[in-house]
Amino acid sequence: MNHLTSRVCEPPPLTEEALPGTLPEALRAELIAFRRDLHMHPELGNQEFRTTAAIKARLELAGLEPRVLASGTGLMCDVGTRDGATRPMLALRADIDALPIPDTKAGVPYRSTVPDRAHACGHDIHTAIVLGAGLVLAGLDRQGLLPNPVRLIFQPAEEVLPGGAPDAIESGVLEGVGRIIGVHCDPKVDVGRIGLRVGAITSACDRLELSLDGPGGHTARPHLTTDLVTAAAKVATEVPALLARRVDARAGLAVTWGRLETGHACNVIPQHAELSGTVRCLDLAAWRDAPDLVHAAIDEVAGMHRAKTVINYIRGVPPVVNDAATIELLTHAMSARRGSYAIEDTEQSLGGEDFSWYLEHVPGAMARLGVRTPGDARGLDLHRGNFDADEEAITVGVELFSASALLDGNHL
Repeated sequence: MNHLTSRVCEPPPLTEEALPGTLPEALRAELIAFRRDLHMHPELGNQEFRTTAAIKARLELAGLEPRVLASGTGLMCDVGTRDGATRPMLALRADIDALPIPDTKAGVPYRSTVPDRAHACGHDIHTAIVLGAGLVLAGLDRQGLLPNPVRLIFQPAEEVLPGGAPDAIESGVLEGVGRIIGVHCDPKVDVGRIGLRVGAITSACDRLELSLDGPGGHTARPHLTTDLVTAAAKVATEVPALLARRVDARAGLAVTWGRLETGHACNVIPQHAELSGTVRCLDLAAWRDAPDLVHAAIDEVAGMHRAKTVINYIRGVPPVVNDAATIELLTHAMSARRGSYAIEDTEQSLGGEDFSWYLEHVPGAMARLGVRTPGDARGLDLHRGNFDADEEAITVGVELFSASALLDGNHL
């Protein structure tokens, strides 16, 4: 068996045969069944009681000691003993919640049985992967082949801003952790491959709610009142344009409105208008400044039209900024399992992910996990009712995580 050097960034070449921890066929079949059960019984953020119980029961069956988080859903579980271990643990993170949309898939036996609830973002796949990696690593630990303890994190409420990660961190999931990794399903990448990127891989995402008020009046005399419809229209169009000239374009700060409501009659100038939307940002530093910039832009535009403003800026999540050393770890792990051909570069997306909160405390990285069956031309995408994943991705994810745990330990 090869002896790894003391630096994660410079291990000797490894082959799949040289690295233990591949997924046994019986466990592979069990994990697919486990994923399908979760898919049939999706639960929204902070309501994942059945999901938490199922994960807990399987880990306990393997002789492990999972601990439910303080919120009552989600759990963490350490694999391996700490006797003689001095290095901080590697954490493997999965999110466990579903989305409030209907499952529109046809012809599959594991379609959601819960109305208007679906695992349309692949969190059931993520959960099966971390569960499977934990079971594989527990087996290696019994053989004395796990070099350092590993923490499994099954996190609730990823889809609920600002995400369940802050509460999980408050519950202590990062105590003793020195590095954290995760994956996210990517329906644009073929199964068997992963996408990696150093630096920001997702964007910040905040929520913006705005009220505009004025005295109202007759549409025949807009000069005697606040023309609130015009004010709302100007805010909707000019605030994004104004921000584009006050922030470096490379920061990618963008306000996009999803709702504008005002007025009830064609000849009445209303007294109240509401807008809501999102603020997305590619750059972490610009995201920290975004609330002040957005407030100032809104007040400036609304003030020109004598509209009073009430702004509710709701912090969401910062960008996920991948650590270079962790990306190198994932690169070596995937190369050992599947070869370097299974790794591709990936772009920064405009989506948000609360995995970013962990990276405010410890280094880590998120990989994009291919879930598209090669040749599938359906164009499936996340957050759609027909989303599905090639379940071979579970095997890929388990082997990626188990290899990462072995390589992060510096020796076999």
